[in-house]
Amino acid sequence: MNKKSNYSEVKKFEDELNACMKCGFCSFWCPVYQAEKTESSVARGKNDLIKSLIAGDLEYSSEYAKKIGKCTLCMRCTENCPARVKTSDIIIAARADSARNHGIAFPNNLIYKYLIPHRKLFGNVVRMASWAQRIFMPKGDGSTRHLPLFLSAIVKGRYIPTIAPRFARQIIPEVNLPAQTGANAPVVGYFTGCMTDFVFPETGKTIIDFLNKNGVKVIVPQEQGCCGAPVFLGAGDFETGRKLADANVKAFADVDIIIADCATCSSTLKEYAKFLADTPERQEQYTAFAGKIMDITQYLVDVLKLPPNAYEVSDEFKGKSITWHDPCHLCRHQGVASQPRDILKSIPDIQYTEMPNANQCCGMAGAFNLYYYELSKTIADRKMEGIDSTEADIVVTGCPGCIYQLRDTVQRHNKSVEVIHIMDLFKNKPVSCE
Repeated sequence: MNKKSNYSEVKKFEDELNACMKCGFCSFWCPVYQAEKTESSVARGKNDLIKSLIAGDLEYSSEYAKKIGKCTLCMRCTENCPARVKTSDIIIAARADSARNHGIAFPNNLIYKYLIPHRKLFGNVVRMASWAQRIFMPKGDGSTRHLPLFLSAIVKGRYIPTIAPRFARQIIPEVNLPAQTGANAPVVGYFTGCMTDFVFPETGKTIIDFLNKNGVKVIVPQEQGCCGAPVFLGAGDFETGRKLADANVKAFADVDIIIADCATCSSTLKEYAKFLADTPERQEQYTAFAGKIMDITQYLVDVLKLPPNAYEVSDEFKGKSITWHDPCHLCRHQGVASQPRDILKSIPDIQYTEMPNANQCCGMAGAFNLYYYELSKTIADRKMEGIDSTEADIVVTGCPGCIYQLRDTVQRHNKSVEVIHIMDLFKNKPVSCE
């Protein structure tokens, strides 16, 4: 029988577990349940499994771990739950208890513990992967490359983004000054997530150039690392998560606002206190740190309050029809939904069309996409229906992970729709990262 004391992380959310009324309303909204139609796919079923485990009525098994893993943490269940049960918090805690009690399978245990926390080593490994990518993977459409058949088993034949020849931290200085600076010029830190750093460095350079153009000094600490989303939210490795959190808190100690262009990163940075604060000191530090975090669109609209003419669209996008996809970690986890729309609707040179179910999960969800790719594709196909209905030329969003997933989706459906970060719409194109 399982000892209740082994599940201390879940016990912290026992009130949430008990608040579930088992009404099943979550089944209508859960993207996983809509794809699989099994009770363990939905919040109600997962809550029952976890309650049975901590009560000692259920033995831990690989099947249990798989069922707990099948959650995108999109929070659609919570958003539409009569009791507002935060099942995503419960599942993250359950993953942590599982990781502590039963470990993390090889090779992920080594990747999370020894590779991701060491940014230089991580970058070197990614660099070697990029060399292999150039040798073995023929060019695709210019933005992605398709795996040849002998490598397709690794990622099941999906389209993958090209690793950048130069990373963001190699092309972006630590201190980025506007052309004209006054005594009261705003100063922000810029969090360079893994995807922006290694895959989309031009986006990071564009954002910094845009902020500089509008009088903002931008600090990009070299000591920053991964936000920790795959480590502690996905795999449940809270111990390594704390090391990442401590490093990031220290790296940005001298700035009051931290801008992020990745919804997953900004959401994760705000979650340190909830999941990783194991001492009063960490609770205080992580809580203060969370108060510094802002999505780039939130900062532009709510703080800088830029006028519409500040958003000058690049010539290649003028006259295009554009729609917006809400990243789950932006609209539900952080409540940022109006700001990107305010920007898009204010631009006279584009045609904005609201996507039906714009806040519906695309199925990326970090490692979920890797472990359950077929399921992820089914979820993404529903998102494709919404994109199709808009007849948009371009889908813009605020999460590099969503960009990766949506590009894979439109290419699987042989669509000519372009998928980009919202900040890539605007002029100030950076120098080439070649």
